[in-house]
Amino acid sequence: MGEFVRLEVDSGIGTIRLDRPKMNALNAAVQEELRAAAIEAGSRSDISAVIVYGGEKVFAAGADIKEMQTMSYTDLVDRARPLSECLTANARIPKPTVAAIAGYALGGGCELTLCCDFRIAANDATLGQPEVLLGIIPGAGGTQRLARLLGPARAKDLVFSGRFVSAQEALHIGLVDELCEPGTVYQSAVAKMSRYVGAASYALRAAKESIDRGLEVDLETGLTIESAQFAACFATADREIGMASFVEQGPGKARFEGR
Repeated sequence: MGEFVRLEVDSGIGTIRLDRPKMNALNAAVQEELRAAAIEAGSRSDISAVIVYGGEKVFAAGADIKEMQTMSYTDLVDRARPLSECLTANARIPKPTVAAIAGYALGGGCELTLCCDFRIAANDATLGQPEVLLGIIPGAGGTQRLARLLGPARAKDLVFSGRFVSAQEALHIGLVDELCEPGTVYQSAVAKMSRYVGAASYALRAAKESIDRGLEVDLETGLTIESAQFAACFATADREIGMASFVEQGPGKARFEGR
């Protein structure tokens, strides 16, 4: 357990909890603890799905600007890649993930939400990539993941303007997937992730790998990735269980073992 980020596990759901008062600013220590929590969550067999959560007041208001203000070009040459990689570790968790967003998710905080498979936000939450207002650009995946999620024109609108986005607009443009009442975002995330507890975990892993890797390549290569992952599922006990259950009882009744 880190000083600012901890991994909590309950009933098959892992929660990566940011807790750096007041605004969960992503300084270097938080970044490295996020990386460690993501790697642990991905490797633990008692975790079927993951929630990334900053509390009911704020998700994460971005990078630690006071820390960044004193950095030189050479400092950022050394730091930029590790920053990107710590968020990529969250994107590479081989299990379903959701960002539970309350309050502000700005800059690096918004980029962290983009690393999750899904995003649930309180209906009074605020998101955005305001880096241009500081004379810089998003540096932890914002220009890349945002464009892949929303398309280039909408991504450019948000990045070029640096404007804040309300929860309602975020839902409209696809930046978040669901809205909920303030104070209920974590419970909503638990409800969403609970459906994956007891699921065919290696099939979910193969599906996530196929979709995510497929988006990075041309269609023909993506189909090759899919074919390999599809075939690999036939090496699992869950495939045998699932097909036998379907033949004998019909769909949706299999009790998977996660192996």
